[in-house]
Amino acid sequence: MSTASLDLASADEASSRLGISRASLYAYVSRGLIRSFSSPHDPRQRLYAVKDVETLVERKARYRRPAVAAATALDWGLPVLETSITQIKDGRLFYRGQDAVALARTASLEDAARLLIGVLDEEAFIRPSRIPRPLPGPAFGPHAFVAQAVRLLSEPPLKETRAAEVAAILRLMAAAASGADPGTEPLHTHLVSAWRAPLQATDAIRRALVLCADHELSSSSFAVRVTASTGASLRYATIAGLVALSGPYHGGMTERVRAFLDNPGTAPHPGFRHRLYPDGDPRAQALLENVPLLASDATTLKTIANASGDSPSVDVALVMMERAYGLPVGAAFTVFAIGRTAGWLAHAIEQRSQAALIRPRARYVAADEPPAQKSS
Repeated sequence: MSTASLDLASADEASSRLGISRASLYAYVSRGLIRSFSSPHDPRQRLYAVKDVETLVERKARYRRPAVAAATALDWGLPVLETSITQIKDGRLFYRGQDAVALARTASLEDAARLLIGVLDEEAFIRPSRIPRPLPGPAFGPHAFVAQAVRLLSEPPLKETRAAEVAAILRLMAAAASGADPGTEPLHTHLVSAWRAPLQATDAIRRALVLCADHELSSSSFAVRVTASTGASLRYATIAGLVALSGPYHGGMTERVRAFLDNPGTAPHPGFRHRLYPDGDPRAQALLENVPLLASDATTLKTIANASGDSPSVDVALVMMERAYGLPVGAAFTVFAIGRTAGWLAHAIEQRSQAALIRPRARYVAADEPPAQKSS
């Protein structure tokens, strides 16, 4: 990674700013909380990212101030729930203890769903589900796809086992994207066929679905858990996640990325540098392996890396995959949503098993009184 645009500090400066020993500083580095780099002047010396140090200083200050800590309890990076589903540690993503990147090399989304949810029998995905007829045509992107998926998920379900319900929800999401009944076909091959995509795209779409299956307590997963905690159905909890995902600062980021790639001279560049992965989003790296990028997209990646050291997030990788294989415009978001449904279902089921309502408290702050009105 290029350090040209980074403010760096020595070990003494960084540990002094944090008020910790050098040993504690090295522990922070090993946990991925602070990035370290070789000094360009002395390869034996390590330098530390000032931005990461300042982030930890601010976090420690919050914990020293109870009122501030409570008010910011839902800020990025502060744990608020316990889960056994997914972990992000040392720049890697794990699904129930298994490396997600390694899993994506061979697994299907159905395999990932079985792993994440943990309550599915082996035959859950080889039995057909009830798909409403007639189906509308395929839909892509945050607005059209969300509307279509919500419509299908709002159909009253049959009485069915938990495994059958999970399989049905995943297939309904795929049907919203394809405009066709997936039957018992693997979802990645169904999408390739329905979208008339080149066969070379099959493996990339499969990997993308698995890599998007969960990401710990993202905004959409939190929305799912809040909804599930009220006792709402799995379908309605999935709808809550889907709506949250559509926002431009979550899954809807793919739309912003596409606009940037169409005109890469604009600034800033969205979708680069993920706060949870200081050394690069491993999902993006795994997804873009062997994808024949458009020449313009490859140039953009190289230019940004050289200028800032930033690397692409999964949002960028999804859009570049969409463009590389000529998938329908908006397919990046659609693939993201279908894949993430597996994680949403896992979170909803885990939350409901806890039988506890998620009900945070708000810290009241009096609004400024309006200025007095002058009498005429």
